Amino acid sequence: MTAALIAGTAAIVLVVLARIQPSLPVMMPSYTGWHGSYSDVATWFAWVLGDTTEPGYAHSALAGAMMLLGGYLAQQAFKLRKRWMGFPVASGTGLFGWAVGSGALGLILSNAAWGWTIAVSGMWQPTFVPFASVPPAVVLVYGGRRSVALTGAVLGAALSTPIALLAVNFGCRPLGLPPVVGATTGMAISALMTFALCRHLPWMRVPTVVVPRCSAGSPHHFVDTTRQGPLWLSRRVLADFTDAQFIGNEWASAGLLAGTVISYLLNPAMASNVGVLLPELLTSQALTAAVAVALWHRQWATYGWYPTFVPVVSIAPATVLASHGSVQAIVVGAVLGAVIGPPFAAAVARRLPPDFHPFIGNVVSMAVSTTMIVTTLSAIPGFG
Repeated sequence: MTAALIAGTAAIVLVVLARIQPSLPVMMPSYTGWHGSYSDVATWFAWVLGDTTEPGYAHSALAGAMMLLGGYLAQQAFKLRKRWMGFPVASGTGLFGWAVGSGALGLILSNAAWGWTIAVSGMWQPTFVPFASVPPAVVLVYGGRRSVALTGAVLGAALSTPIALLAVNFGCRPLGLPPVVGATTGMAISALMTFALCRHLPWMRVPTVVVPRCSAGSPHHFVDTTRQGPLWLSRRVLADFTDAQFIGNEWASAGLLAGTVISYLLNPAMASNVGVLLPELLTSQALTAAVAVALWHRQWATYGWYPTFVPVVSIAPATVLASHGSVQAIVVGAVLGAVIGPPFAAAVARRLPPDFHPFIGNVVSMAVSTTMIVTTLSAIPGFG
């Protein structure tokens, strides 16, 4: 009932937004038209900041800034053990600053080194991938040290981005697959290469950070997941919107969503590359998050963490975009994503070596499940 209420409320709010936005004047210029000109420093910076929200299909500098501010406030509350802190950021490791810092440096290096691909192709490119993959994952395995953060950032820009570029441009686009398949494929392959390489780097010590792996004995990090009710479910649904950025907190997600909606009302081109389909996309994300958390809440109680966010940033929105925002795509993509994505991710994560961050299971599930579901639905009348 709680999941239905959340999804229904979100759908109503977003339908209202979709109705009123066309009547509003464009009050802010768009920066999302950046085409790789490094001389335009302000636009380039706004583009990079917007990339922090790209895992959730938004591309809003305002949303990125509000998300990071919300995550910072949640981290300070975590340190002080405040009751209002929400779900602990960065898996409760206390490494929020190091993880985000490494991810931000990797993001800057990625856009500096590979932004020219946007100019050459004239199309969106997955320059955002380091922020949600290798750099923070390396920190969350090897700890908060300068050498670790720098290593993660450099490897993220040197491996994650070019592999994702190859996968998107020479795999997804010719085959008609959603770009998220290529981006997450790049994240998975580069992460496997990175953690294998880190075993041989003399400055990378033995991993000491314990992160949830969807297995017995996973840390709960000060969160009592056994006391689940409507409030817990609502909080978890909200927190899932920033789990892809290794934050996973309600305050950060509230900032992300508020910034995205404000940007959409000011100018749809500022809020996302999907433009006018943003309300439908957010509806699918809210629905799949609600269904996934309600469906897998016992796994949260058992393991202390479960990848219910997987369909929020992959399967559900990709299905909506592939089907041009139809109602049936919103519902079917959200439900199938919630049923298939999380257990697939957990199964892969359990089989990874202890010095490989389990996020690899998440991105493998995103790539495989999205390909399977979108391809299947595209062959059914009404979804193509």
